[in-house]
Amino acid sequence: MKIYIINTGSANLNSVYQAFKRLGYEATISNDVEQMKDADRLVLPGVGAAISAMNGLRDNKLVDFVLNNQKPLLGICLGMQIQATDSTEVPLESNAKTIDCLGIVKNHVVHLPENTELRMPHMGWNTVHHTDHPLFDGIKQDSFFYFDHSFAMDLSEDTIGVTDYGTKFSSAIAHNNFMGVQFHPEKSSANGEKLLTNFIQNF
Repeated sequence: MKIYIINTGSANLNSVYQAFKRLGYEATISNDVEQMKDADRLVLPGVGAAISAMNGLRDNKLVDFVLNNQKPLLGICLGMQIQATDSTEVPLESNAKTIDCLGIVKNHVVHLPENTELRMPHMGWNTVHHTDHPLFDGIKQDSFFYFDHSFAMDLSEDTIGVTDYGTKFSSAIAHNNFMGVQFHPEKSSANGEKLLTNFIQNF
């Protein structure tokens, strides 16, 4: 099993690598397209800003590779968000209202609504109400996962997991061989380990 963690230059790579290692799988962190062509599984993690992740993909000529990839791919947190059509997470100095993302899922990423009763960013444990998608095999309904984000993807036909934090948003998506989770499975204890195992074994 060849697992590659796509290096966009963002943080969080080592924690994902260590999570697979704890499960008995040796993953490789890479931004080398030629090396990753023989991948069995691809993981697209990320924390930080959407523009940085997209620039990391473009700078390393990874956009076409990701879009044309036929193997199962799991985006984590920002790695899920950049699968959307666009994001309102624009740099402060920009006059643009959105930035273009990969467009795998025809959906939008927006800022979570401000709520005086809820702290921002959405950080900590929250539940996921999921479909019967194989990514969630053996995971109880409304199980807890660990989140850390301020932007989130709207609900759509590709939503397979829903979380409520002042508003309902997509906490998991699936479109053909592309999947994504807004939460951090590598920080979500047994539920996160089960989800990563499902990603390896069920596709």
